Amino acid sequence: MSEGLYSMEAKDFDKTLDLKMIKPYGDTMNDGKTQLSFTLPVPAGDEAVEAAKQLMRKMGFENPLVVYSKELTPGFTFFNCYGSCTHTVDYTSIHVPKVESNTMEMKECDEYIREHIGRKIVVVGASTGTDAHTVGIDAIMNMKGYAGHYGLERYDMIDAYNLGSQVLNEDFIAKAVELHADALIVSQTVTQKDIHIKNLTELVEMLEAEGLRDKVILICGGPRISHELAKELGYDAGFGMNTYADDEASYIAQEMVKRGMK
Repeated sequence: MSEGLYSMEAKDFDKTLDLKMIKPYGDTMNDGKTQLSFTLPVPAGDEAVEAAKQLMRKMGFENPLVVYSKELTPGFTFFNCYGSCTHTVDYTSIHVPKVESNTMEMKECDEYIREHIGRKIVVVGASTGTDAHTVGIDAIMNMKGYAGHYGLERYDMIDAYNLGSQVLNEDFIAKAVELHADALIVSQTVTQKDIHIKNLTELVEMLEAEGLRDKVILICGGPRISHELAKELGYDAGFGMNTYADDEASYIAQEMVKRGMK
């Protein structure tokens, strides 16, 4: 490429940023470059590739490009694609409900509990319903924790009880009553057909039926959980991706002080 041509193209790059009209960033500002992968229920071949391109155009992508495709099983084809997104989002108008608490490290949280509550907090956690995954609840509850964030079992001022996975909601509630739990943590990883919504909703309804809902702090967490969804389902707080035990411990302690729970 000649120096003159390079200078012309470099000069034409869009370097402006308008937060009212943001789009994906690939190589240059506002180019909309996006990587996308999906599976279509069609046999592999030229027709399948064309179907993927047409679908991307309908999604709002210009210059769709299928860079990889492979038959997963007869009648199903997987695609890796690239395209330029034509849609924009007004970033300045976005307002996301968030958990209102300040995250403290473990020792700081322990000291906060000693000073403001004066006793150990009892926390019971489980993966409820048919959910057999324990990765999420173990990351929060187990002593070793996850990614350098110690689990609740390691806190001096928290008695943490990890019930594991596939715990029926009625058994979860019974154990919480037996242990005089201050807070319940529900982890939901399996979300096919929105089964997590059913499990989470059922727990709230059962607690309300037993007159226990207002006596505990109720938290849910998982890869598809947001604070907004948690509130809609009747929970006090929801913790999704990139949240850890110290986030939940800090919230529970501060919420107990706010409510005057002793």
